[in-house]
Amino acid sequence: MASSAGANAGAKKSAKPMSKKHLAHFEKRLLEERARVIKELGHHGETFGASAQESDGDLSTYSFHMADQGTDAMEREKAFLFASQEGRFLWHIDEALRRLYKSPETFGRCHNCGEEIAFERLDALPHARYCIACKQREEDGKK
Repeated sequence: MASSAGANAGAKKSAKPMSKKHLAHFEKRLLEERARVIKELGHHGETFGASAQESDGDLSTYSFHMADQGTDAMEREKAFLFASQEGRFLWHIDEALRRLYKSPETFGRCHNCGEEIAFERLDALPHARYCIACKQREEDGKK
């Protein structure tokens, strides 16, 4: 088994890096996704910054009905959930950009097995760290 691990390590080192054209493509995709996420987070920030009266469009000072207050609380909670998901996504995008800038020769390689991640997968998820096979094994292990 030790010899096969050594062979895999040699394969990882001898694998040729991604072309500059592909690296530029993925950098552009990541920067576009990053801009989109930051814009979305800005919209969520506006939602959180609004007062209860401003958020529902009612500018009168009359007290809310309890059902309205519950609906407003649910909407704020949903907005917070979406914002936290976007925040995690932004973190993954930033990590992918760091990998791309720090070591472009290994960008697009699976963090688990070292094999090249398919172009189609990276085009759909430019922040992907695992090839399909390793990601599938990870997902199966969580069940």
